[in-house]
Amino acid sequence: MKIISGPASKPLAEAISAQTGYPNVPVAAKVFPDGESYVRLDGDVKGEDVAIVQTTCPPAQDGRLLQLAFMADAAKRAGAGKVTAVVPYLAYARQDKMFLSGEGISVETVARMLGALGIDNMLTVNIHSEAALSKFPFPAKTASAIPFLAQYFVDKGYKKAYALSPDKGAMYIAYEAQQVLGGNAGHLDKTRDRYTGQTTQTGRGLDVKDQTVIILDDIISTGGTIVGAAKILKELGAAHVFTACVHPLLIGDAAKRILDAGVEEIVGTDSVPGPYSKVSLAPLISKQLKGANQSA
Repeated sequence: MKIISGPASKPLAEAISAQTGYPNVPVAAKVFPDGESYVRLDGDVKGEDVAIVQTTCPPAQDGRLLQLAFMADAAKRAGAGKVTAVVPYLAYARQDKMFLSGEGISVETVARMLGALGIDNMLTVNIHSEAALSKFPFPAKTASAIPFLAQYFVDKGYKKAYALSPDKGAMYIAYEAQQVLGGNAGHLDKTRDRYTGQTTQTGRGLDVKDQTVIILDDIISTGGTIVGAAKILKELGAAHVFTACVHPLLIGDAAKRILDAGVEEIVGTDSVPGPYSKVSLAPLISKQLKGANQSA
């Protein structure tokens, strides 16, 4: 197997190559003056199974999806064998249902597009709804980075920290972190307006007084949920409040708002490269790729 370094995930791809021992194939990429994208595989993939590592996070998720498509097409044209798309953050994964008349299901459109390009399977990380993967026309799976986020806090001396989910539906995340942290776990009660997106939260029944609490989620986008949760935790007497997520989108001034609300540190993974990407997905993805390659 060879690792193709997508332009959006070059450092991550290089780390995966180093950890697996699979050769790295660089990618030359540029944007033409008219805004169109160009990619070229800078290495031989003929007869090789390849893994294309390319996140599709904002602010250029559409362009990154196109780059992924172009790389998959280029790999097939160059004679690659099996093509695995490693997409740490999968754009449009949250658009997995029809809520209002006239809508489509965007993640299914993405799935069909990738399938038409000859991608043989896909690996993503903490997809928002695992059920969406059943709609892909090829095998697609998700792996979880939550234990790695929890271990980050254990290594910093926060063993036994309270693992908090922003709502009951995401308690599986808190439970997963709890297995590493070894403390208690719980959730806030949250409701969201389908049209405005505004959320209402309450912390009834939570006992977090004098405790270190880590608010865990798969994605932090605008940060409103985390800001509300932090304020509730402070009112309940939490000694320290941190937040961790797999995909730190942190749109606009989200990070500032979260920190201003009393959160001491924001921790994310490099599925979304940036200043809060403090946990690498390389060990997780490397393990998945080596396991799949050995069983092939």
